[in-house]
Formats: sequence, C-alpha cells, structure tokens
Amino acid sequence: YLVAMAALYLAGKVEEQHLRIRDIINVSHRYLHPRSDPLELDTLFWELRDSVVQCELLMLRVLCFRVSFQHPHKYLLHYLLSLKHWMNRHSWERTPVAAAAWALLRDSYHGPLCLQHPPQHIAVTVLYLALQCYGVEVPADAEAERPWWQVFSEDLSKPVMDQIVLELIRVYTLDA
Repeated sequence: YLVAMAALYLAGKVEEQHLRIRDIINVSHRYLHPRSDPLELDTLFWELRDSVVQCELLMLRVLCFRVSFQHPHKYLLHYLLSLKHWMNRHSWERTPVAAAAWALLRDSYHGPLCLQHPPQHIAVTVLYLALQCYGVEVPADAEAERPWWQVFSEDLSKPVMDQIVLELIRVYTLDA
C-alpha cells in the first residue's frame, strides 16, 4: 500500500489538490487496520512518512518527471456540443451517445491510454465508438471531403483510432 499512498500524494500535487501526507497515511492505516488504534506521531509514523516520500521520488523518476498532461474531457465536451448541432435532434435525443461517450472516457482511465495518446484523439475516438455502438451516422459524412472526426482532429487517422479502440476494449477485459 506504500505505492498507493505515494501515488495519491503525487496526484494531489499534480492536480493542485494538495493532500497532507499525514492524512493519507492515517486514512490508509485506518483502512488496512480497521480495529487498531490511530497511528501516533512516533518512530513508525515518521518511517512510514519517509517511505512514502521516497516512493514518490521513485515514481517521479520512473515517469521521467512527466506528470502533467491534458485531460480529454474538455475536448469531448466541445466535440459533443458541435456534433449535437450537426445531428438530427430526434436521433440525438433517442440515443444516449453523449452518456456512452462519457462512460467510455471514464473507463479509459483504467488503462494507460491518457499517457499514450493525445487528448484530442482519445476524445474523438470515444465519441466515434459511442456512435458506432448505437448505429448513429453523422449526416452528410458519406458526401464530405473527409470524415467527420478529422474535422475535430486533423492529424488523427483511422488506424490510430482503431488502435485506441482496441486498447480501450482491452481495458474491459482486464477485469475478466
């Protein structure tokens, strides 16, 4: 559980939601030892605190100090709003494409997708997959010069999208 505590501590720093290391240690200790007394500020606590800090530094080195990245959420929101205006209102309201896209995006965080692909590519791909799942077609896509998804992300190709879809599907097989 040392790695989990260090990851929480580092994530709080990266996302500017600073968590006190003492709180992380106390909550973790309480979770793992529900019937024991709270930790005292003694040698055990300070050794555990030092271990969390050392593990945090190790994680930073393993990540090559690349800990900040753009989340695809803002892109997906923009793409959904744009696509909603392109689509037939009735077909948009009949199918839960937006809810499915948000669910797929949330699930994408169970794997390394957000570290391996640009956020725009992930956002377009989850939207593409949600549309495919419900059999919804974007109007005039067949007559267009380029596919609808390249309007949102010009550098995205179909093979890259297919790769992201495969990686996302792999996330669902992790629990099996």
